[in-house]
Amino acid sequence: MISARKLVPATMILLLVAGCGPPLPPSKPLSELNAQEMRGYHVYQAECARCHYANNVHSLHGPGLQGLFKLKYLPSGAPANDDRVTDVIMNGHGVMPAFGNKIDQQQLNDLMAYLHTL
Repeated sequence: MISARKLVPATMILLLVAGCGPPLPPSKPLSELNAQEMRGYHVYQAECARCHYANNVHSLHGPGLQGLFKLKYLPSGAPANDDRVTDVIMNGHGVMPAFGNKIDQQQLNDLMAYLHTL
């Protein structure tokens, strides 16, 4: 019979190997967003929410965005950094359309500030 002491470390190893590491920290609450982050939240609601969940990693039509910049890599395998995320937003990637003609530079800056709070 397997003891409980042996089961816990074995379970932890299995979860890590399976890619189910510790949960991501929660997103910053809306009530704590600064003015720029709140403007970015409104851009997200208008342009992104129909395809991406903000507060979990589950897929809607595109990947969930929780912890977008807390992870080393995006779901595509690209680095999770401002340059790559900006490129995807502005130029599209795979089935995601480009938003370069839909949002201006200020909206992009605000959106990026909001995405950093997730």
